[in-house]
Amino acid sequence: MATQENDEDDMEINPAKMLFPADETHGNGPLPMAMLTQDTLTSSSSETEQHYMPSIESTLVIRQLPSQGLSFKLWPAATTLVTLLDQFCSHPSNSPLASSLSNGCQLNILELGSGTGLVGMAAAAILGAKVTVTDLPHVLTNLQFNVDANAGLISLRGGSVHVAPLRWGEAEANDVAVVGREFDVILASDVVYHDHLFDPLLVTLRLFLNSGEPEPKKKMMSFVMAHLRRWKKDSVFFKKAKKLFDVETIHADLPCNGARLGVVVYRMTGKAKSSKSSSQCS
Repeated sequence: MATQENDEDDMEINPAKMLFPADETHGNGPLPMAMLTQDTLTSSSSETEQHYMPSIESTLVIRQLPSQGLSFKLWPAATTLVTLLDQFCSHPSNSPLASSLSNGCQLNILELGSGTGLVGMAAAAILGAKVTVTDLPHVLTNLQFNVDANAGLISLRGGSVHVAPLRWGEAEANDVAVVGREFDVILASDVVYHDHLFDPLLVTLRLFLNSGEPEPKKKMMSFVMAHLRRWKKDSVFFKKAKKLFDVETIHADLPCNGARLGVVVYRMTGKAKSSKSSSQCS
């Protein structure tokens, strides 16, 4: 399981079938935020999906706007991550998320590329966590809508969700400064697909994961990412990531619906400083 990424570097994958639905291949692309009116948001083009979480016997309601672009749809990796969160609540010691989520107090969680917000809201509801969900500015209206629609359940469970813009890359480091860096864990699902975003995402991750030594008795921040591989070029991201972070595979779904690959969940942490570099700093 841990070698799945390397073993499949040369696989032929049909990305169009796996990633892009027919209604997102039109020439006009997603509507600009100025054109994303209330009529558009409430029209028949929206889809509502319910996600039941057995561990807390509760349901999250998610609005999708498929015609507006990739960020407005739910993707398989998000469902996998929600399932793992739910299983962690029931059996924490046996969960692949245990090393990232077990800290004995309320977790402070950041989600990157939140899209519809399912993963972040599930974390807030299931774990009673304080969660910041982020995405590009034009995605935030629908993201906030979903957060508001589920605010009652999240509050009842002792969690909270804050919506904020967070663009990736060196030029957008100010977004990181505004959001802050005091998080226990970072979550993401299906954020590796456009190769021009590989480096900006890695830059942003370095700002969080390599920001310095953790405080005494505090666990090192980790990045937990669920990913469904669709392109051969995805391996480029992971090869770069392994040079910057310690990367391990913590879970892999079996393929389903005729796919050759299942969703894989990775855990990344900042590389530990060597004893030699530590002695040079002392």
